[in-house]
Amino acid sequence: MDSATLAVPGAELYYQVHGSGPVLLLISGGNADTGLYTTLAERLAAHHTVVTYDRRGNSHSRLTEPPTEQRIEEHADDAHRLLAALTDEPATVFGNGTGATIGLDLLARHPDQVRLLIAHEPFLPGVLPDAKYWRETFDEIHDLFLRSGREAATEELIRLFDVSVPTVEPGELSDSAREMLDRVFANVDFNLAFEIRSFARYEADLAALRGAPLRLVAGDEGAHTPLYRTAAVLAERLDLPLTEFPADHVGHIMRPDEFADALFEVLDVA
Repeated sequence: MDSATLAVPGAELYYQVHGSGPVLLLISGGNADTGLYTTLAERLAAHHTVVTYDRRGNSHSRLTEPPTEQRIEEHADDAHRLLAALTDEPATVFGNGTGATIGLDLLARHPDQVRLLIAHEPFLPGVLPDAKYWRETFDEIHDLFLRSGREAATEELIRLFDVSVPTVEPGELSDSAREMLDRVFANVDFNLAFEIRSFARYEADLAALRGAPLRLVAGDEGAHTPLYRTAAVLAERLDLPLTEFPADHVGHIMRPDEFADALFEVLDVA
């Protein structure tokens, strides 16, 4: 694994490169970073040059200007610049949650860079029939964070999304794992302060996505969750099938080997 940084407007992106072969870019969602993709990246690296990176303002990707409200388009521009720096060929892109939303914007505005986008449960409340309710809910979570702090807001997000949260005892963690968890927990503050409200208001360009090389996937244990419902509604609106992957929204973290096998099946078909 090699690591480096790329200067982009307003930030320095930290990224890692695993393996060799056609480029496969993994875009993290929420407060995740490269560390949470390590096991999945190592599996995929047998057949691809797997690129992972910390999104601007998260973990090692420091901002070079004062933090402001974040925009999906700006994060997609980061992915565009990173791909342009690494390859002249169209790449396969996988994104989870917010990462999938960033991938959708990348595909809509820079289609020549994307051979295939695999979008796993995008964070895209705007496609839901009750979009207004969800946008107001994320405004309220932002306000809850300001009033009561990270723990109260995070508990509400976990309740809303109904995602798996691993429990580990401090003694079970290696020093590197403890350091990674400290990073991703710190990222929660940036997400709640500067991302969640504006990201919830992003409107995907569905016209640009119709007929584009896109696969929509969702967790096979999460059909009751809003993120699964979002993927299903988006698939219906774009007249695409919805493919189920192992586990729920964080299957790529909780069951990375099975998740990698599911990804390989999609990549073989594509």
